[in-house]
This record gives sequence, structure tokens and C-alpha cells, in this order.
Amino acid sequence: MKDMIKMVLVLSLICGLSGLTLASVRHATSARIEEQVMTYVQGPALKDIFSNYDNNPIKDRKTFDLPTGTVTVFPAMKDGKLLGVALETFGKGFGGPVGIMVGFNTDGSELVGIGTTTLKETPGLGMRLTEPDYRDQFRGHSTKSVELTKNGGDIAAIAGATISSTGSVAAVNEAIRIFNQIKDKIHATWS
Repeated sequence: MKDMIKMVLVLSLICGLSGLTLASVRHATSARIEEQVMTYVQGPALKDIFSNYDNNPIKDRKTFDLPTGTVTVFPAMKDGKLLGVALETFGKGFGGPVGIMVGFNTDGSELVGIGTTTLKETPGLGMRLTEPDYRDQFRGHSTKSVELTKNGGDIAAIAGATISSTGSVAAVNEAIRIFNQIKDKIHATWS
């Protein structure tokens, strides 16, 4: 019986030390991991949206509180003047969540463009959300009504990838809703 108690104590000590080590490593690397995600996931999407800016939207980002949580907003600036902002939202795709970075002009009346951040769609079909032919439909589009053509709008869905197209449009409409909630805060932050 003494041997069994001794083994349980040793195993508990090993498990406790392992858990403490893992928690310490996670805490020590979390900031670096977040920076890498921002640089290599959000960064390319921002470059798909904005072309003529001289700041670092990743470093200049701000978070804003919403009733449903927080949202991170990335500003694009030229010579200290705000050109537009972008934020990431998600829609439901065929292979999982579809992350779309949506860029707005300063007053939110039109889209500057979209970029894809998270995508696990079918190769050759849903993955075509990243292609310029699809993305360019959103460039300069009014924020009043963004819908697929099958729903009476003017955004052409990708053939064979209706669920992915629907998810991306849902993400864009969610971004429009969020932008309208925080546009006064955006102007106060970067005026």
C-alpha cells in the first residue's frame, strides 16, 4: 500500500510540474505568437485591400469594445491622414469558418476591398475566394447592400462554391454592421 501511495504522489508531482512548465511556456510565447499571426495572416489580407499607405496597420491597430466582445481595427494612413480602416469578421463556409478582412473608406459608405485570412475550403472551388476575380467585386462597392446575385445583389458567387461565397458575403455584412456601430469611435481615435 505504501508503494502505491508513493507512486501516486510521484506521478502527481510529475503531472503538476509538466502542467506548470506548459503554462509558463504558453505565457512566455503568447505575445510572439499573436505578433506572428498578425504579420503573416492579417498582414497579407491588408495588402490585398489597401495599396497606398505608409504606416504599419498591424502596429497601429486598436481594439474597440462591442456588446458582443471586442473588435480589432487596422488603420491605413498616408502622411498621417486616415485613408481607411479594416476589420476581420467570419462567415460560415463549407470547410469551417471563413475569415474575411474587410476594408472601408473613412466614412464607411463604400468598401475599399476584402482579403481572406482564414480559409479551409475545398481546393479548386471554395479556395477561389482568394482570387482577384472574386475579391475585386467588392472593391468600391457600396455598403448599403452587399448580396449575391441569387439573392438579388450584384456579387457573383463562385460556381460550385455557393456556401463559401455565402459565408464571405455574410462576413462582409457583419463587418458593415460592426463598422456602423463603432464609426464615431474610429473617427475620434484617428482624427
